Amino acid sequence: MDASRVSAGSIRPGKVERRPPPVHPLWLRLTHWLNALAVVLMVMSGWRIYNASPLFDFRFPDEITLGGWLAGAILWHFAAMWLLVANGLIYLAVNTGTGRLWHRFFPISPRGFATDLKAAFHGRLSHADPRRYNTVQRAAYLFVILDLVLLVVSGLVLWKSVQFPLLRELMGGYEAARYVHFFTMAALVGFVVIHVAMALLVPSSLWRMIRGR
Repeated sequence: MDASRVSAGSIRPGKVERRPPPVHPLWLRLTHWLNALAVVLMVMSGWRIYNASPLFDFRFPDEITLGGWLAGAILWHFAAMWLLVANGLIYLAVNTGTGRLWHRFFPISPRGFATDLKAAFHGRLSHADPRRYNTVQRAAYLFVILDLVLLVVSGLVLWKSVQFPLLRELMGGYEAARYVHFFTMAALVGFVVIHVAMALLVPSSLWRMIRGR
């Protein structure tokens, strides 16, 4: 073929393939794993603190607690608390500012929740689109956010009861705040157990939270 007959306009440069954006952006992965670290440290040190003044007729085994003694556990607990609060505020601020909070976590309807929950129990819950949370996931993530807020608020009452009288009254008093703190901790542990189990059942979701894709 005569090269002189090939017009310049007929020559197309090669297309540059664009990779799709990550399922989980870097800021989300960082805040997720920092939150996970803070929760583990807070729960383990909190169990040691609980053992020093238990609410019920049982103690947590020393092997799964952190701190070694009460004062050491309190130091770990406060350090993890500040990490959780600072990192949690960043997580909420970026989620809200980018619109991700409304896009990923809403809407939630009772009917949709019941349908997805039934599908989950029968092992038929779809994970085909990793960029879309099903209704059960949305409800679970919103629940754990509210649970963490209540956990921190009740913890402030236990730490600085005199300085936060309004919070203390909203909790029903200091002793009531201890029970609120304990049960919100138990709910958080329950969420973590289910969350880890689901990640193991769908390993690709764990891989995406590490690599983003």
